[in-house]
Amino acid sequence: MQKTEQMQSISHTDMRVRYCLYARKSTESSEKQVLSIDSQINEMTQVAKRQNLNIVCIKNESYSAKDSGKRPVFAEIVREIKEEKYDGILTWAPDRLSRNAGDLGTLVDLMDQKKPVHIQTYGQTFSNSPNEKFLLMILCSQAKLENDNKSINVKRGMRARCEMGLWPCRPPTGYTKSKLKDQRCVSVVDDERAVIIKEMFEKVGLQGWSGRKVYNWLKDDINFKTEYNKHLSLGNLYRILQNHFYYGRFEYPKDSGNW
Repeated sequence: MQKTEQMQSISHTDMRVRYCLYARKSTESSEKQVLSIDSQINEMTQVAKRQNLNIVCIKNESYSAKDSGKRPVFAEIVREIKEEKYDGILTWAPDRLSRNAGDLGTLVDLMDQKKPVHIQTYGQTFSNSPNEKFLLMILCSQAKLENDNKSINVKRGMRARCEMGLWPCRPPTGYTKSKLKDQRCVSVVDDERAVIIKEMFEKVGLQGWSGRKVYNWLKDDINFKTEYNKHLSLGNLYRILQNHFYYGRFEYPKDSGNW
């Protein structure tokens, strides 16, 4: 009798869905509302305990899901599901899995093949039923719509600032944003660094210094650092020398009229 009960217990365990817990945090600073990776893992581990879910692995990454095929860990999960290493995904919300049509299509196609058999989020379960797959597609498509609208709204705001004569992003080295509340987005001279930037132009224009010589002078001789306490790279140095902003020409974005 004891042996029979033990065999039934083993059989029941084998039939449980094997979940991969997947946590993702976008590298985009605008996505601050999303829980951190550690918080996602902690929350979903608690969900697994309450619902007696079988987690066989935990994976995480810090990549945006805005574009298809750009997340190595997600691609690894897709491959391992096809290899039947697990048959369920446990994640905080549908938008952790996809914010683009390509990855969403991959997920739905796998579900059509009954790989995976379940996607479990904090508040919902999605299985291979028409209604649940349709809901998953709606939620992920809504996340894509939010991304697309965000891009349009950001560009609209930047155009509005340019029309007001304001530099719409972080000003070039040698300038800084005004600290006055009534002058938000106004670029003003950075008194600490502007004199060095001016001298840099003079060394190139009047004394014929090369970019490499200026770079060594800034880094080794005077230990020049930007407002964010970093040395100028050689590439940034050349971009400064070519930037129209320093002689009063307002062009944004540079050499592009389609934005």
